[in-house]
Amino acid sequence: MHPPVHPSNRPLGHWRGFRTDPISLLMEAARSGGDVVSLRMATQTLTLLRHPDHIRHILQDNVGNYSKQTRGYAQLRRLLGQGLVTSEGDFWLRQRRIAQPAFHRKQIATFGDTMATLTSEMLRHWDTLAPGTALDISEEMMALTLRIVGRTLLSTEVSGKSAIVGPALGHLLAQMIDRTTDLVQLPLAIPTARNRIFAQSLKALNGVVVNLIAERRASADRPQDLLTLLMEARDADTGEAMTDAQLRDEVMTLFLAGHETTANALAWTFYLLSQNPAAARRLREELTLALGGRTPAFEDLPKLPFTARVVQESMRLYPPVWVLARQVMEDDTVGGYLLRRGTFVAACPYVTHRDARYWPAPETFDPDRFLPERMAAQPRFAYFPFSGGPRQCIGNQFALMEAQLIVASVAQRYALELVPGHPVALQPTVTLRPRYGLSMQLKPLYGAA
Repeated sequence: MHPPVHPSNRPLGHWRGFRTDPISLLMEAARSGGDVVSLRMATQTLTLLRHPDHIRHILQDNVGNYSKQTRGYAQLRRLLGQGLVTSEGDFWLRQRRIAQPAFHRKQIATFGDTMATLTSEMLRHWDTLAPGTALDISEEMMALTLRIVGRTLLSTEVSGKSAIVGPALGHLLAQMIDRTTDLVQLPLAIPTARNRIFAQSLKALNGVVVNLIAERRASADRPQDLLTLLMEARDADTGEAMTDAQLRDEVMTLFLAGHETTANALAWTFYLLSQNPAAARRLREELTLALGGRTPAFEDLPKLPFTARVVQESMRLYPPVWVLARQVMEDDTVGGYLLRRGTFVAACPYVTHRDARYWPAPETFDPDRFLPERMAAQPRFAYFPFSGGPRQCIGNQFALMEAQLIVASVAQRYALELVPGHPVALQPTVTLRPRYGLSMQLKPLYGAA
């Protein structure tokens, strides 16, 4: 039996809706079609899977049958090459094993001081601004997390590069959804305005990354960070080291996965706190009791359970990676429906995270959903902001620690209030960005410097 098809009377089916507002389309399809529903995209079909058991099937139980050979990943490879996010098979496994030591819990704990220090530097800058000054918190978090990934994983100060990296990544990511859904895909060599912006942005990013690799190769004293691990690793069979092209792909992946996703999660977290004053007060009470105004450290995290739940709930409502696509390699059955070889399937955290069967009053911001006793009853894949199975994000613990330390540092010093009338809308590129940024006013709390 084939999955039900979400109805459309347009000649190209749901193509235009996916191109202009994919999240609304997928939410509508899930409401009308249930746990497995197909959408017609011009000449192709996309099947949305909503149920946690079905998501577990494609991401974990039968992961080998669901490939990343999709149009979206093809576009992402133009930016990331064959990095950890985009590669597959034996090559991916080798790269993952090389990178894994940098993300062990003990190693991550050593990054906490750097994260807190760089956040304190940002706050000291905020202290020089007049109370009520409006800042784009999305941009502030992008700059901060870029510095953190540079210092912790690459032992490099990249603050001077944020003016290059930020806009370049923004241009490239904004084009991804359009390029993925183009009916006719023009080669990049054709000098259209869009292609020129893509090429210029990619060249700017490549310049930053290639220079970083060249400087490290020329250095006699290499810090033992992720870049050095990658640079010094050797293939177990051939003894070969990574080429500069392979290193470039992994470093570029770090720039995207290591700062873009966390920055978006943080921006949405501060927005949600501004809209939920009771939760913000409860957060400050926990921080006052546990920290007493001092800078948080890794060792403080067990004393900040509500802070952790605030971050988790934010990523439920606004998952940084909002959709995961795969291609079926051999015929399979999911939820009693036949999925033919070559079918494209999508697991959408944004949709599943709003399923009222698992998340009552799903649009409500309620950090206590993540109390251990309440989560014990949840299916594993009712919540998957970091994907899951063998391809779960290698940096998930890094990102959670970073987000908790930043939220704790900021929230005990400032209340961030959305500028009245500022529009808030989704921009679903590869990541889930606020379309117009998030202009928020700085409100220093009592005792802030």
